[in-house]
Amino acid sequence: MNRVRTSDEILRGLERYGIRLGLENLRALLVALGNPQSQLAIALVAGTNGKGSTSALLAEIAAAAGYRVGLYTSPHLETVEERIRIDGAKIAPEKLARLLEEILAAAARLGTEPPTYFEAMTVAAFLACARSSVDLAVFEVGLGGRLDATNIAEPLLSVVTPIAFDHREWLGETLDAIAREKAGIFRTDVPAVLAPQLAEAERALVDEAVRREARLVPVGPRLRGLVLRSLGLDGLEMELATDARAYSLRTVLAGDHQAANVATALVAAEELALLGFNEIDEAAITQGIGRCRWAGRLEAVTLPRGAGTVLLDAAHNPAGCEALARFLAALGRSYRLLFGALADKELAAMLPPLAAGAADIVLARPVSPRAAEPTALAALVPAEIPVRIEPDPATALDQALAGEPDLLVVCGSIFLVGEIRGLLRARFGVPPPV
Repeated sequence: MNRVRTSDEILRGLERYGIRLGLENLRALLVALGNPQSQLAIALVAGTNGKGSTSALLAEIAAAAGYRVGLYTSPHLETVEERIRIDGAKIAPEKLARLLEEILAAAARLGTEPPTYFEAMTVAAFLACARSSVDLAVFEVGLGGRLDATNIAEPLLSVVTPIAFDHREWLGETLDAIAREKAGIFRTDVPAVLAPQLAEAERALVDEAVRREARLVPVGPRLRGLVLRSLGLDGLEMELATDARAYSLRTVLAGDHQAANVATALVAAEELALLGFNEIDEAAITQGIGRCRWAGRLEAVTLPRGAGTVLLDAAHNPAGCEALARFLAALGRSYRLLFGALADKELAAMLPPLAAGAADIVLARPVSPRAAEPTALAALVPAEIPVRIEPDPATALDQALAGEPDLLVVCGSIFLVGEIRGLLRARFGVPPPV
């Protein structure tokens, strides 16, 4: 009797297919599986930074209104099952494995090339949401938008969070080019909610919205006032008003940059209400934003017995690292930095802003074949700041916790943050990602 493969084993076999931009093979595969995406009311969320937080916020708002909600995000922190959630619960490992086997069997019958890792996971998310009869599926776009696997769906709502430089080898060398790729999720007469953008990106997005005849919904002009109070590691308090109503909000998502994500999710939720999700009201929006948790994004983990705080942040590009550096400067606490990143990132624009404020630094190697060598990172650190190099994440964490620093900041790669979070859970009982 053949042993049933785990989802991790199946997906490892698909990693060799890398990234595939284009929807032809995927379209045929979905037809063979009954086009589950066509059975769903889908909100697509694209962008560079904040799209995961915005997706999670929008899903929580809809859930607070009483709707059954599916959420698909990427990448994951600790386990691949985190990527697909129904009513807030991640998919069971055995269920995901069965879906992946079903997808590969369908591809084999078609005689086409097997799907990539991301394509297979996206199709699994479509199937899981359709078979769970969700009222709303919120899908975070992976890479770009126009040719991303998620974009094979026909959304009832499109959302674009702030755009910055990332994945230039795939999306283009200018903000204009990157924004036009992200705008591929726009559809004729479908609301396109735009978070506040840099000028070049905004011009491109507006141009593409007009060209594609999408109904443009810029977040900035919808706000009639915004009062923001940072609670440091405890999150934000916000007073804001839209054309529809005024809100008094509290979120545990920390950092002023999360205000844009909250406002974007709020405006998107108001658009959903206009599209027939009538139960989304002020109470649901307030409750959903208040109960949203998003692990690994300025997530503060308090260690037992007063051994300090570990701040986990998925900052993995220049804009994300700059936002983290601003947050740490405003926080005003001395911190040790545990940093590791992928070699294909813009490292010279990522590490220096964070290194400049650190008391000392431990450099590690994320668990990825694309990881940058810590010795190469060390050359980017100012000479006066003490640096320790330890490629192994577990040993690096030991070094970083030595002497019980008041605040340890872990960032640079989602792979590193996920690995460190898993180690903290094993050692200190940190809850799994929610």
